[in-house]
Amino acid sequence: MRILMITMSLLGLIGCANLQAEQKAQIDAEAFAVENVADGIYVHHGKHLDIDIGYQGDICNISFVVGSKGVAVIDTGGSVKVGQQLREAIRKVTPLPVLYVVNTHVHPDHVYGNAAFLADKPQFVGHEKLANAMETRKEQYAKLNARLLHDDAVGSELVQPTLSVKTTLVLDLGDRTLTLTAHPVAHTNTDVSMIDSKTATLFTGDLLFIERTPVVEADIKGLIGEIEKLKSSPAKQVVPGHGPVAKNWVAALSDAQRYLNVLLADVRKSIKNNEGMEKAMETAATSEKDKWQLFEIANRRNVNTIYPALEWE
Repeated sequence: MRILMITMSLLGLIGCANLQAEQKAQIDAEAFAVENVADGIYVHHGKHLDIDIGYQGDICNISFVVGSKGVAVIDTGGSVKVGQQLREAIRKVTPLPVLYVVNTHVHPDHVYGNAAFLADKPQFVGHEKLANAMETRKEQYAKLNARLLHDDAVGSELVQPTLSVKTTLVLDLGDRTLTLTAHPVAHTNTDVSMIDSKTATLFTGDLLFIERTPVVEADIKGLIGEIEKLKSSPAKQVVPGHGPVAKNWVAALSDAQRYLNVLLADVRKSIKNNEGMEKAMETAATSEKDKWQLFEIANRRNVNTIYPALEWE
């Protein structure tokens, strides 16, 4: 609103052509906004859009950390176009080389921008199971990207890790280190979190959603457990996979955990009462409905994921 008011006030002072150029420059500047959330920590916030509704490859948080030796990128977006926008944003901040590109897990909205960094020749870093997961999903993800992104899907590819995290791994950026932790099966079977030594900023990937409904692909019980472990982190702030950076991050973890526990209990109850999965999709976790964005879509998918597994408990 402020930008619009400033533009309108200049209307009588400059020609229409110059005004249009200025408006376009303002839009372009805002199209890929990057927030400096701590010393050397930069975050681009993706939009809360569902992958089947309005998806444009830019829905998750993608970040970079600047050290004295170089840069580490944390997730790269859902297309090479988004990755290129991220790379351009990095170049506006520092001329230092991109040394590492870290993928927090396999999902396409987090990894397809990797190709934009191939020319930098960084180490691509991920969970020890990430390469296999990428290979297994390669064809499926390519079809999904083509269907959803059309021309923006061209040039995107699944760039596999060159450096794997089995348990923990420390990356050296000179004046700071980044400690990566590989997690057991939770949101996916490829989850990695990372903490910066200089600012105590924790990057959780999709182990944590804020505002947006948490998503379960792999193991809801495992995800609840990993969230509990994250609460003991020495972090001062958290960058979630989706949503705003949180100072009150323990509360944010508890919110996600509460939703998942309610979902788990309600689906178990439906199974015990011999209610079918379709009914469970309509009733499970409805007490959480007003607390999360994209609830109707994401919650139904979560039920669809966990119901068959819980039937065999």
